[in-house]
Amino acid sequence: MSRILRNFIILLLLVMPTTVLFFEQALSPNEILSEDSNSGPFPSSKHTIKTEEEQATIKPSPDADTFILFTKPNNPLELPAGKPVRILIGFTNKGNLDFFVDTLEASLRYPQDYSYFLQNFTSVTYNTVIQPHRQATFEYGFVPSEAFSARPFGLTISLSYKDSEGTVFQSSVFNETIQVVEPDEGLDGETFFLYIFLVAIVILLLVGAHQIVTSFGRKHLTKPRQTVELGTQNSDVDYDWLPKETLQGLNKSPRRSPKQSPRQRRNLRSKGAGEE
Repeated sequence: MSRILRNFIILLLLVMPTTVLFFEQALSPNEILSEDSNSGPFPSSKHTIKTEEEQATIKPSPDADTFILFTKPNNPLELPAGKPVRILIGFTNKGNLDFFVDTLEASLRYPQDYSYFLQNFTSVTYNTVIQPHRQATFEYGFVPSEAFSARPFGLTISLSYKDSEGTVFQSSVFNETIQVVEPDEGLDGETFFLYIFLVAIVILLLVGAHQIVTSFGRKHLTKPRQTVELGTQNSDVDYDWLPKETLQGLNKSPRRSPKQSPRQRRNLRSKGAGEE
C-alpha cells in the first residue's frame, strides 16, 4: 500500500503545474536606460539604464514653495511595480513676479549613486503662468517597471520654472529612497492551484498514514486461529440405506454379559466336557 501511494504522489508531482518563479535582475551601472518618447501622464518606459554627467545644479527660487501629495498609493515609500502612481504637486508664488511653470520630470535612480538613471519617466509640459501670491496644483503620474519589484530605488521628482525676468529655477519636489513592491492582487490563479496541490498532498499523506497504521495494528492484534479437526459423529452418519430390522437392532442398547468368576468358568468348562 505504501509503495502504491508513493508512486501516486510522484506521478502527481510530475503532472500538476507547480512552477514558482523567483525573478531578480541584477542591474549594472554600465547598462543604458533610454527615455520613453511617449507622451501622457502614465508612460511605459523602456527598461534600459542611462548614465548622465551631473548637470549644473539649478537652485529653487526663494519666492516659490512646492509640496507633493501621493494620492495613489497613499504610502509614498512603497510603490507597486507595474501599477500607475498618481501625485499632486502644489506651487505657491510668494514673490512679486510672475512664475512660468515649464516642465516636471521624474526618474528612478540608484540609491547609492543618484548620477545613474535606472528608469526615466515622461517629462510633462504644463506651460502655466502663476501670478504673485497665487497657488496652482498640477497632476502627474508614472508607472514603475515590473522588473524593479522588491528592490530599493531613489525617486527624484523635479519641477522646472522661471520668473518673468527669464531666470530659470528648479525645485526638487521629492528626492527620497523608496521601495518598489509587488502589487497586492489577492489570490491569483497560480497561487490558488498551488494551495490546492498542497492540500491534496496533505490529504494523501494522511490517508496513507492511516492505512499503514491500520494494517500494522491488525497484524499485531489479530492472532491466527488454530484449526481443530473434529471426528465423525454418530449424528452425521446416514442410516437410511440400512434395512429396518438392522436399524432396530442397532437402536437396542447392547447387553453386557455378566462378569464370571474363575470358578464359574471352570464349571462351564466341566459341563461342556461332560456333555461331549
